[in-house]
Amino acid sequence: MTDDQRVLIMIPAWNEAASIGDVVAEIRGELPEIDVLVIDDGSSDDTALAARQAGATVVRLPFNLGVGGARRLGFRYAKAHGYQVAVQIDADGQHDPRYVPKLIDGLQDVSLVIGARFAGEGDYRAGGPRRWAMIVLSFVLSKMAGQRLTDTTSGFRACDRSLIELFAEWYPVEYLGDTVETTVRVLRLGYKVKQVPVAMRQRFRGTPSKSPAKALIYLGRAFFSLVLAVTRR
Repeated sequence: MTDDQRVLIMIPAWNEAASIGDVVAEIRGELPEIDVLVIDDGSSDDTALAARQAGATVVRLPFNLGVGGARRLGFRYAKAHGYQVAVQIDADGQHDPRYVPKLIDGLQDVSLVIGARFAGEGDYRAGGPRRWAMIVLSFVLSKMAGQRLTDTTSGFRACDRSLIELFAEWYPVEYLGDTVETTVRVLRLGYKVKQVPVAMRQRFRGTPSKSPAKALIYLGRAFFSLVLAVTRR
């Protein structure tokens, strides 16, 4: 990461008032030189207020569009304000901001860097149908990329100015489109992609919903997303 780079950290947030303040405060403490943008995705709680009080710039959507729609607004903001690098971070605290410089440094020879959970760092585990889906997605996208990608559903990513401009005009809102379909599109257009190992953490607040039924739904949606991404022109 160089001093002359303008970097924006983008955080889509929907009803994350319980955690967003801590997430923003941690980022501001670790990376005071980097701007933080929170995209309030139609929250009905105090997400926007908590983010603003913690030191983030906040833009608000009038209703919930989902993570893809929120990130697209973030990329449009980054494009309009002249940022060279955009970093995607989730609002629940699982993404450790200490890895952000590592992601940015990876952009020296590629346009998209993925923070990979299953690349030798940390002890994050996923099991059952969710893990099976990740394996298949990663296998197919690794073939497309010509290198091993172990975590193609990771939302912890950094991209350069060329992709900021692309994503500001085109960014899918379908389930997993923000990870799988964007990666497929970037590879098809000839951009280079790589991963760097990162460790993921538990959520700061709240409990993610998990059940066998939801895991099977995830598996089905993941395969549908992959077919859609590969076949869509």
